Amino acid sequence: MKNNFIQRAITGVLFVLILIGGILFSPLSFGILFTLIAALCVHEFAHLINRSGTANINPTITALGAAALFLAMMGYRTSVSDARIFLPYLLLLLYLMIAELYLKKSNPLGNWAFTMLSQLYIALPFALLNILAYHNNPAESSVSYNPILPLSIFVFLWLNDTGAYCIGSLFGRRRLFERISPKKSWEGSAGGAIFAIAASFAFACFFPFMSMAQWIGLALTVIVFGTWGDLTESLMKRQLGIKDSGNILPGHGGMLDRFDSTLMAVPAAVAYLYALTLF
Repeated sequence: MKNNFIQRAITGVLFVLILIGGILFSPLSFGILFTLIAALCVHEFAHLINRSGTANINPTITALGAAALFLAMMGYRTSVSDARIFLPYLLLLLYLMIAELYLKKSNPLGNWAFTMLSQLYIALPFALLNILAYHNNPAESSVSYNPILPLSIFVFLWLNDTGAYCIGSLFGRRRLFERISPKKSWEGSAGGAIFAIAASFAFACFFPFMSMAQWIGLALTVIVFGTWGDLTESLMKRQLGIKDSGNILPGHGGMLDRFDSTLMAVPAAVAYLYALTLF
């Protein structure tokens, strides 16, 4: 038990340091880090589906698709290219669809469905991180890199998880979603929300490019959709009959286990921030 705790702690600290360092160091490190993470998550998803016997999809090419989409979105947001930068990714999707005509596998419909799901469910949310990170400055005709918004998403998620675990362990009585995740409680969710909202006050004080109310709204958006993202992956694992999505992170499971909340929180955060510009 003690060794497992130490292993989890070391892995957790290194994971957080790498993520924070990769986001804050430079746009290049941000791009390299999340291109790799997106590809690894899709690769892991493909292996889970193949191992379950539900379908048979290509882990390498679907992972390549995730990397291609992230880099295309990064290039588009930084004005390296126009929308034509997405053409290689679109051609890859066409290949994945057409290939099933010739592979003669037993469940082509399932293969198509899970291949496209890997891109929609995993690759697209990571690509959308670029919308949070890169911002156009019309007055200066330039694009700036702002690491604070993508970093804030992860800080809110981490504090929400930490608060939910601590408060839920001490006071958790009423189950939040017992059918899918028996350990989660309403009390823990409330505790996690308090931790994350407290962090939004700190972000508003140190990074006032958004108002206090807007930061609180972002934190609430991330909390709600991050919880649904966590439950979505729990439902998937329950359906597949597995405990962890992988073992790449000692003591913490797989990449999808670490980024499950992110997969819904990021698209929701992007939608929220765009909604702010409408009012």
